[in-house]
Amino acid sequence: MRSFSLLPALVFAARVVAFPSYGSLAGLSERELDSVLPTLGYREPAPPPGPLKDTSAKLVNDKAHPWKPLRRGDIRGPCPGLNTLASHGYLPRNGVATPVQIINAVQEGFNMENSIAVFVTYGAHLVDGNVITDLLSIGRKTPLTGPDPPPPAIVGGLNTHAVFEGDASMTRGDDFFGNNHDFNATLFDQFVDYSNRFGGGKYNLTVAAELRFKRIQDSIATNPQFSFVSPRYFTAYAESVFPINFFVDGRRNDGQLDMDAAREFFQFHRMPEGFFRPNGSKSAEGLDRVFLAHPVLPGGNVGQINSYTLDPTSADFSSPCLLYENFVNKTIKGLYPNPKGKLRKALNTNLNFFFQGIGSGCAQVFPYGRD
Repeated sequence: MRSFSLLPALVFAARVVAFPSYGSLAGLSERELDSVLPTLGYREPAPPPGPLKDTSAKLVNDKAHPWKPLRRGDIRGPCPGLNTLASHGYLPRNGVATPVQIINAVQEGFNMENSIAVFVTYGAHLVDGNVITDLLSIGRKTPLTGPDPPPPAIVGGLNTHAVFEGDASMTRGDDFFGNNHDFNATLFDQFVDYSNRFGGGKYNLTVAAELRFKRIQDSIATNPQFSFVSPRYFTAYAESVFPINFFVDGRRNDGQLDMDAAREFFQFHRMPEGFFRPNGSKSAEGLDRVFLAHPVLPGGNVGQINSYTLDPTSADFSSPCLLYENFVNKTIKGLYPNPKGKLRKALNTNLNFFFQGIGSGCAQVFPYGRD
């Protein structure tokens, strides 16, 4: 498996998604668009920040970023990392942020590699955020992101099913069972059990491979609507390695996550006392090992449990450019079929930022023209 095929596809798919159910929504009429768009408070997007100059391990649970409990109305969602960054003030504590704030936070707090931070953040923002106001909820849909652009745009925040979150999560339940974003104690107990059985009490790549396969098998056996196609096919494997790469104290940097630290991040959205970020920028290292231990092809159940059927139309790790092209030409065009004025400008600006995170190998596409 070529490294080019695996990592860029994963990074992109951490946020790319298709919305075929919205295909029949051709958007509002030009007259309706003209009446709605002027009411939205346009905010010129700032360009994404560049890489950190200093990527060494350093104390990040510091006096400038103390953990604070949630206040009434604060938003948290399916991503333990973003939840933690908000609870420590690297992100706005209310859980609503700009893409620039998110990129700065994941780099400064967790040493996430810049191109991945840019690509994932703008992919999320284009689908789940408000490109007019330049605001994204890390959890539920909220009026704090401002008036919505015209439908079929979603602006649903990261809780939106099958976009950022998805089935077979390690510590969140499948959407079919009613709650896809809150910490699930039963699943965390399984996380601990597998860490004890396969990692000597630590979560590492060996545990990640076994637990990832177990969670897939569990969803096949219990969720008649289980879906394991692009993009969730990719984000599931990313989810398995991110705790190893970002939650292990940088003074150790040994790929061994202890259970006390894991609980702090997953359940309480809190860095362990005296936590140092990783030493050196990190991305999705180890994903190939997790995938190859128990390869599963894209597919899903077809209305009943234990009916897993392969889906040959789903993208896989060998087609990063196809993932990108489908995201722009199908997903974004489906959500914004006929943008005008400031909405079109905001989309083009964010799509350009998004493409900056891809790197070489794919040709940029322009669904709304180049200007």
